[in-house]
Amino acid sequence: MKAHDMTAHTGSFSQASTHDELVSVIICNYNYERFVGEAISSALNIDWPHVEVIVVDDGSTDQSRSIIESFASRGVKGIFQTNRGQARAAEEGYHNSQGKWIMFLDADDLVHPSVIREARVVMRPGWSSIQFQMRLVDESGRFLGSVFPKYRKNTTPEKIRRSLATTATYQTPPTSGNLLSREFLDKIFPLQEGMDIAIDSYFLATAPLLGDVITVSKPLVSYRIHGKNHGAQLTLDVARVALDLRRHIVRTAYGANLGRQFGIEIAPDRWRYGFYNLAMRVASLRLARETHPIQDDTVKNCLRDGLIAFFHPQGLTPLRHVAMLFWLACVAIAPKRIARVLISWRFAPTSRPKLVQRTIQSA
Repeated sequence: MKAHDMTAHTGSFSQASTHDELVSVIICNYNYERFVGEAISSALNIDWPHVEVIVVDDGSTDQSRSIIESFASRGVKGIFQTNRGQARAAEEGYHNSQGKWIMFLDADDLVHPSVIREARVVMRPGWSSIQFQMRLVDESGRFLGSVFPKYRKNTTPEKIRRSLATTATYQTPPTSGNLLSREFLDKIFPLQEGMDIAIDSYFLATAPLLGDVITVSKPLVSYRIHGKNHGAQLTLDVARVALDLRRHIVRTAYGANLGRQFGIEIAPDRWRYGFYNLAMRVASLRLARETHPIQDDTVKNCLRDGLIAFFHPQGLTPLRHVAMLFWLACVAIAPKRIARVLISWRFAPTSRPKLVQRTIQSA
């Protein structure tokens, strides 16, 4: 669809020319010399009239700087700072950006050329985030046969908002799978010091509360799994599961506190009833109880909260609700060696047998 045809589907946005809308792609890089050039190239290849690409190098010690600087002739702005973590690098990039729409692209991910045109079609007043699906690819960029998240056809901003408000979770991709409005981001910047190292913890916890999260069920970003990801794991690392559990609880409290500033009251402990959190809790309890971050938590508590979660919409199909409750029960009662395998299938996608992977994709 040509640019001038797309405005017919955008409500009050239809009066704005697509040529007036600047998109800022902010890439935060730390020692990803193997991938950052491809990420920059994918951003430069976005099919949109006005795109600025800003790369914030967060104190890399490899050859990242020379790779980033090689794109200067193509208009890429490089910012080089001492190591402060991804969230602070993203904040630095944001303060140096001019775009009305913002994408924080991880330096190991790739974005599809049509991503902004697809987002433009669904924009409406009051949106905070437009989320896409992501293709899992390996270190070389080869497709691994899996696309996530698996959105329901009837996903709406209202259902996403209700899910976040009751379970502290909703079906959403990590950082690179989101286009964000500056109007929304201005409400969360400057970032709360020390809340989290990852920029998506700030906006995923608040976007449904402070605007509409609109879903595009198309894989428009490639998520690379290579063993050093902050998100997906190649092999199970229980310590990371416990760390992510702790981060999610902190993120949930942050969302509740920020929402309160805008007159929105939600329970800070609603994380108990989200399957995302429950999976981490039961995994941590079964495999690393001594470092479990929730005082007095038990496997029995997880099963009780899982029964409550079963009746809370979380953007999953009824079949997936059944599957998640069954998985929780199996992990809770299985011998530890079998529980470890089941937990690995959950947190290290590439460890899943092909039959399990196909079953998950079709559920």
